[in-house]
This record gives sequence, C-alpha cells and structure tokens, in this order.
Amino acid sequence: MTSEDLQVWADAPSPCVDVCKYKRAGRCVGCMMTKAEKDSFPRSGNGAAKKQFFETLLARLQTEHKNPAFWAIAYRRKCEQDGVACPLDESV
Repeated sequence: MTSEDLQVWADAPSPCVDVCKYKRAGRCVGCMMTKAEKDSFPRSGNGAAKKQFFETLLARLQTEHKNPAFWAIAYRRKCEQDGVACPLDESV
C-alpha cells in the first residue's frame, strides 16, 4: 500500500451513513457501529488502523447477514457529498 493510499484511509470520514438507529447489541442498523465506535472513529489512528476498522466493519455487516454493498453505496455517496476521496475506492 502506498503512502497516498494510506493518506486516503487516514482522511476517511466516519463509516456512519446517518441512519443512527440502534438495535442489535447496541449497534446501528445503518453502519453496524456502536455509539462508542462512532465517537472514537476520528481518533482511531493512522491510515492502516482506519483501514483495519473498515475491514472489521465490513466483516460485521456480513456476519449480521446484511449486504455490505448497500452500506458501501451510501458511504460512497457520503464521501462524494463531502467532497473527499472515498477510501473504498482503494482496495479494502
């Protein structure tokens, strides 16, 4: 992974897709994060750490039998609206 790729991950906006309804095990139905994870994401580390955070989140979506593609579409839209590079366009 190049330093440019890592910078895209480091600058990634929160995986939150602005649904924010908490149900199963205190996880949001939109992004599967807990409130604590949402609060801690901005401080979750460098590009490699944030990339790992996203990989864990995608695995959680699959485990919960949610199609990660629906979340990815909403997240890409969020990045586009925010005018930032979407880290999902890098290899996850």
